[in-house]
Amino acid sequence: MSSPGVVRERSGLNDLRALPRVVWVLAAGRFVSSASAFLLLFLVLYLTGPRGLDVVPAGLLAGSNGVGALLGNLTGGRFGDRHGHRRVLLLSASVVGVLTALVPWQPVWLLALTLPLIGYLGATASLGQGALAALAVPVGSRRASVAVSRAASNAGFVVGPPLGALLATRGYDALLVIDGLLTLVLRLVTSRFLTDEPPVERAPEAPAGVWQALRADRSLAVLLVGVVLVDLVYRQLYSTVPLHLRDQGQPLALYTALIAVGSALILLLEIPVALWLRHRPAVPVIAAGYALVAVGFTLFGVTSLGVALVAVVAMVTLTAGEILYKTTATAHVLDAAPGHLVGRYQGLYTAAATSGSMVSAPLGGLVYAARPGWLWPLCGVVAGLGAVLALASGRVPARTHGR
Repeated sequence: MSSPGVVRERSGLNDLRALPRVVWVLAAGRFVSSASAFLLLFLVLYLTGPRGLDVVPAGLLAGSNGVGALLGNLTGGRFGDRHGHRRVLLLSASVVGVLTALVPWQPVWLLALTLPLIGYLGATASLGQGALAALAVPVGSRRASVAVSRAASNAGFVVGPPLGALLATRGYDALLVIDGLLTLVLRLVTSRFLTDEPPVERAPEAPAGVWQALRADRSLAVLLVGVVLVDLVYRQLYSTVPLHLRDQGQPLALYTALIAVGSALILLLEIPVALWLRHRPAVPVIAAGYALVAVGFTLFGVTSLGVALVAVVAMVTLTAGEILYKTTATAHVLDAAPGHLVGRYQGLYTAAATSGSMVSAPLGGLVYAARPGWLWPLCGVVAGLGAVLALASGRVPARTHGR
């Protein structure tokens, strides 16, 4: 007689095997595109190196790519919702591939236009990938597909930096050309496995656009505020955390080891945890993840027990929180979307979940420069408020919009 644990494990594996082929194809595409995201990884080094720009103009150009990506997340989903996600994905990827491969031959003034366009279309293509994977899976069963997609993307970012560093020895121009060509090859291969999805008709009672849907669904609006707050805290991992460790006399190796530990835990545990919790209500899982992020960042301020030991415990704690909330929150928002707004809902969530990449470093830097000891308890309070808002969103009646 099988034990409950064995039954749950087999059931989880069956859920993975039951995922449609399109989910696995798109996940493979995520891996390749993440592993070959050399423009994203080496843009500042390229601009300040071969292009000879100072740090400030190079930072502005690189930032324009991020602004384009943010705008793409906010508005790019409407194109897939209206014209078909497969069509928009393939067209956007084609343009991104060509523009990226041509970056070495573009004057700097043209890069000021090209880089934000690459960011915009890259985000639009990513939304198309996510929407196609979501529409291939029934509502309520999307956590497994989201976990597979995130695992593929994370694995790609583990492979990408060392591969890019190796290729960069032959020059940054070659690196960018390879990035663009791989994007075009991936677009060609992917197109052979993707079929045009049937159009999703808007139900009579469903809202026409995402903003009307948000006004009608206050629970989602409350949750998105919590998403923004937690991302504001989480992104401190890439700005003030390394400063804190340096100022505490710790070597750079400790910081890189923390990032490696977090990435390894996500790759090992995110899919099993998502399958284990797939039938649990989403809101408590999300709130628990946010609470762990709050605890993890608060721990960084505890230096009396040994900075290195506390930093490792803090990293494991906040990574556990990320494993809980990332997949669950993404699937939860996709499940809340009316069928004709899946792309726009995903874009709205992605914009909220990456908003910290633009504001966390300056805000965290201001607090750290003024009162270093205040930053970590403040991070705990902000992320804790995000957890409270997540719980509150579960108490606000949500509308189904005739999904």
